[in-house]
Amino acid sequence: MLDSLPLSRKQLRSVAQAQARINLWHGAVRSGKTVASLLAFLLAVAEASRSGLIVIVGRSLQTIERNVLEPLADPALFGPVAAQVRHTRGATTAVILGRTVHLIGAADARAEGRLRGLTASLAYVDEATLLPEAFWTQLLARLSVPGAKLLATTNPDSPRHWLKAGYLDREHELDLRSWHFRLADNPSLSPAYVASLQAEYVGLWRRRMIDGAWVVAEGAIYDCWDEQQHVVDELPAMSRYWLGIDYGTTNPFAAILLGLGDDGRLYACAEWRYDSRARRRQMTDAQYSAALRGWLDALQVEPEWTFIDPSAASFLAQLWEDGHPGVTRARNDVLDGIRSTSTALASGLLLVHRSCEGLLGELPGYSWDATAAAAGEDRPLKRDDHSADALRYVVHSTAAEWRYLISDLLQEVTRAAA
Repeated sequence: MLDSLPLSRKQLRSVAQAQARINLWHGAVRSGKTVASLLAFLLAVAEASRSGLIVIVGRSLQTIERNVLEPLADPALFGPVAAQVRHTRGATTAVILGRTVHLIGAADARAEGRLRGLTASLAYVDEATLLPEAFWTQLLARLSVPGAKLLATTNPDSPRHWLKAGYLDREHELDLRSWHFRLADNPSLSPAYVASLQAEYVGLWRRRMIDGAWVVAEGAIYDCWDEQQHVVDELPAMSRYWLGIDYGTTNPFAAILLGLGDDGRLYACAEWRYDSRARRRQMTDAQYSAALRGWLDALQVEPEWTFIDPSAASFLAQLWEDGHPGVTRARNDVLDGIRSTSTALASGLLLVHRSCEGLLGELPGYSWDATAAAAGEDRPLKRDDHSADALRYVVHSTAAEWRYLISDLLQEVTRAAA
């Protein structure tokens, strides 16, 4: 098995040293920590006591399948051992090296109940910082068989996150071993791939995901924003359009039209906003729908998809009733959406037309909540963010459509520099 893996000395050392009760691999994305931890897990499965269960924990069953089981079953990674990993997609158990392994999703605090009554000899945790602290604590309590241990991987988060403050910072006090990985610690990555990966992460995420640092979310969220570089007075011809909407009744209603230009860039082409407080008159869902339709007709635009704030159920129903095409719920993973938007801005892929006055007013001041950061949570300030949210909805919801354009831009920059 070791012969099929191009492991670094750090990876090999971590596998050999993973004998503590708690073993943590943390650091940059694609830095080699997962492969090392999975190898250590396979060795631990072979040695695990049969008087306790073996469990794999992740954010969801789907993430366990993608991040843990699929790599374990890959012969390119683990050679003939991969054939001894058997799992039916959707099932809550797998068979690894002849042992039944229980798969547990832990998306929220309610998942703690799935551990009640369980006695475990071995646990593997994927993306540990995404688990509720109460679940982690309960899992450790269930590892009660003599010699039981936990193996976990995670990307960095806030330095005040419970995993950092309560465990990593107390390593010398606990039966715990940890290994920190940087991108350079993975010997299997090509220089071209590393360059592409570095371009995809900016600001907070670059410091965490590329440098592997536990840093606090502070200051401007879009710290790459530069009005001189990102604002345009003219738009090229557009080949595609999408619409993002942040619904509001007492708060402002904001719609951002995103276009894909013939030059291979994304443009926030136009904006429609209605502030009921400033106008001193609220609008109904039907009035919003009609106004939106009139605005799009005036622009002579028919967006392929319209992405709506998922909490705006009544407005979604109104648009469906009015026959507005391509209406769907936006992907509302806030941090992932901010990261997608940051990536598009920092790479020069996303530009904003000067007519989007509300968006231009919000983006420079869109900031992290210092109070939430002090509690170890990454959260934007809920203030003057309506057009910014509409932009996030449409950019993140269409990420699969435009991510390839970033590599095209990198190639253009490289050619120009040469």
